[in-house]
Amino acid sequence: MQIEALRIHNFRVFQDVTVENIPQMAVFMGQNGAGKTTFFDVFGFLHDCLSNNVRSALAKRGGFGEVISRDQTGDLQFEVKFRPSPEEPVITYELTIGLNERHAPVVKKEVMRFRRGQYGAPWKILDFANGEGVAAEGTLQSYEDVQIAARAPQRVSAPDILAVKGLGQFENFPAISALRKLIEDWYVSDFHIESARGRQEAGYSESLSTTGDNLAQVAKFLYDNHRERFNAILQAMRERVPGVASVEAKVTEDGYVILRFQDGRFKNPFSSKFVSDGTIKMFTYLVLLSDPSPHALLCVEEPENQLYPELLAQLAEEFRHYANVGGQVFISTHSPDFLNAIRLEELYCLVKEDGYTKIIRASDSPLIVSLYQEGDLLGALWSQGILLEEASKAGGK
Repeated sequence: MQIEALRIHNFRVFQDVTVENIPQMAVFMGQNGAGKTTFFDVFGFLHDCLSNNVRSALAKRGGFGEVISRDQTGDLQFEVKFRPSPEEPVITYELTIGLNERHAPVVKKEVMRFRRGQYGAPWKILDFANGEGVAAEGTLQSYEDVQIAARAPQRVSAPDILAVKGLGQFENFPAISALRKLIEDWYVSDFHIESARGRQEAGYSESLSTTGDNLAQVAKFLYDNHRERFNAILQAMRERVPGVASVEAKVTEDGYVILRFQDGRFKNPFSSKFVSDGTIKMFTYLVLLSDPSPHALLCVEEPENQLYPELLAQLAEEFRHYANVGGQVFISTHSPDFLNAIRLEELYCLVKEDGYTKIIRASDSPLIVSLYQEGDLLGALWSQGILLEEASKAGGK
């Protein structure tokens, strides 16, 4: 499953932004305040809308007035183009959120459509407004024309609830289920080192939480059930972190599980609370990227924090491998060392002008392409101020 394009309208600093031709691994860079965190919160917002409802997702962010772009009126609009699998057509999902006559947030428009082949009008799988609409049953492969699939009238219990929340649970709406799975499986990292470092109650966790507060539990799960993956993590730790010979998730007598790191120079292992922030963070990333069930979309903010610069090239390769064999990966950064390790086609620049932010592919700038092909590193172009300056020129055309 892959997101191929995204349009954002009236969401905070993104007054009107379109991101196209998104690869399996995409890196977003820009100055502080350009909107990297806000960009990732688009996915968090849609996830909260699906998990609960539009009203609560807005309230979590201060209400509609705090979310809509400054000095703008109208509605919030999102458009996501995604492909459930390489064999299936691109599906477009449109969502418009606004206020009704009582100034309560509602879903004003929710449409899902796809096009079979290169020609012909797009065909709507889902068409809802204010809690009512129609949805098409059947598989995408069975749709030869608009008359084939049954279009069943549907209702949701309230106008601030997404139709994909309810209909996505049923097998006879496979395209809608695919979108629901994509949104539910978005992982936006909010990693807290101290949460990951502390001891945790012994329990069962297959996947790392967004804060990392179940790190020890997941490490134990990998050790018990996927030993080859755990051993690969240990080997990577030995190669990248001086002195680390082994890591274990140990269950204590009082019912907690803790991480213990063995330094080859000493007889007794150290508790995780005595190892460096960088060691904890590297181990956390390796555990996250070793998940046997990769997330559909993995969003990671500024992975360079607390890590030695020389580790970033290896980490970039780990992210790329995850993207190639599992889910899509979005990364935000302002590290020259991390940028030096990525490819030109993976890079997007966030440029803020007149209070709003644009997202521009670095490869849209002829000068950046020319310098990159001549051997200039992207991190060096960023440090010299060339990257954002030329991206801004490309975005203004």
